[in-house]
Amino acid sequence: MLFSDITVLDEQFCCQPHQYVATKDSKIVYIGKEKPEGDFGECYDGHNRLLMSGLVNAHSHAAMTLLRGYAENLPLDRWLNERVFPFEDKIQNEDAYYSTMLAVAEMLRTGTTSFTDMYFFSEHVIKAVGESGIKCNFSRAITSFSDCDISGIPSFQESESLVKTYHNAFDGRLKIDMSLHAEYTNRRTVMEQFAESVKAHNLRAHVHLSETEKEHEECKQRHGGLTPTELFQACGVFDVPTTAAHCVWVTERDMDILKEKDVTVATNPASNLKLGSGVCNTAALLGKGVNVALGTDSVASNNNLDMFREMYLCALLPKGFHRRPDIVSERDVLKMATQNGYSAQGRTDCGTVKVGNRADLIVVDLDTVHMCPHNDTVNNLVYAASGEDVLLTMVDGKVLYKDGTYTTIDIEKVKREVELRTKRIQNEVNGNA
Repeated sequence: MLFSDITVLDEQFCCQPHQYVATKDSKIVYIGKEKPEGDFGECYDGHNRLLMSGLVNAHSHAAMTLLRGYAENLPLDRWLNERVFPFEDKIQNEDAYYSTMLAVAEMLRTGTTSFTDMYFFSEHVIKAVGESGIKCNFSRAITSFSDCDISGIPSFQESESLVKTYHNAFDGRLKIDMSLHAEYTNRRTVMEQFAESVKAHNLRAHVHLSETEKEHEECKQRHGGLTPTELFQACGVFDVPTTAAHCVWVTERDMDILKEKDVTVATNPASNLKLGSGVCNTAALLGKGVNVALGTDSVASNNNLDMFREMYLCALLPKGFHRRPDIVSERDVLKMATQNGYSAQGRTDCGTVKVGNRADLIVVDLDTVHMCPHNDTVNNLVYAASGEDVLLTMVDGKVLYKDGTYTTIDIEKVKREVELRTKRIQNEVNGNA
């Protein structure tokens, strides 16, 4: 595709107007003010439109779209035990396929080109990723409440099988990570064995970390004063590239460890606010030099997957938290949602509009009432835009969404299936089956 006369958000998050950008196969092959020679297929009129890197949802549970609006106004422990777990017990395989496909459709519609997911029903999540064309780092969450040989844990066995069968599948769009669900859902002996296994496979890890004060403090009681961060470090979990979701209650010492071990923090502003968990101190983490990425968590605790809304919250919260309007800039937040997210996934040729990079691109409409006037388009992207302003989403040079149409998803069928399956599960939970 050739994008013609379009504004480009460059590597420094500055706007470059009246550009031509050409893609061929999966790559960006030209950027410049002059129209390039050659045939690049469709010519896309970029007047009053902006081309930028696709967004990365750095922490999600995509198949949980079935629970949108189902578990409300509860703290995390009650939210899980009273609403989420009983519902998840009734989810069947095809349910997870359609619910993941709905999540992918929402992400593509709102400008997300890659996501990092932690869940189960692995084969069905992977099927949705393969068919839809989106990118994903997927991990099967491992839990064990007893000291045992990790090789005997079914979730670990499934994770090992996924690595052998699917790592770097779909021309590299899918990567398999390994996931330790959290400190409070595993024993120390399992954490230590997990760390050894991830290192042996040369993979990346994905964990929940210090999401709530209760989790953080109870870990210290269980483990001789060690915080979850200190415990994971002691167990060797952070000896591999790790994404740690939430990090709301991390200490100063924890932040130093996260920086020293090059851990990515995936902050989830909407989810942490909605569950009353608190506010991640992203400004302090950035000040320490920690790689901070941005995620939505699931729609069960959010309740949508719009990364533009997440950027808005991520930009505002530090200003109010620290009473400093200059503490985090819109460019900091855009970097979290693009470059930092792709870096956390180990995708070094994505995240910027640059010749040679993968063509993971989105087009944003600048000709809307809420984007006018254009005093500062970069500022508008964070504080005024929404996912509804995305006109086109491209992954590896393939258009997956354009002007209300999906090229790989039968969206009406997906919506219909999710509605029917959600009603069935609710009836089963309530004993009305």
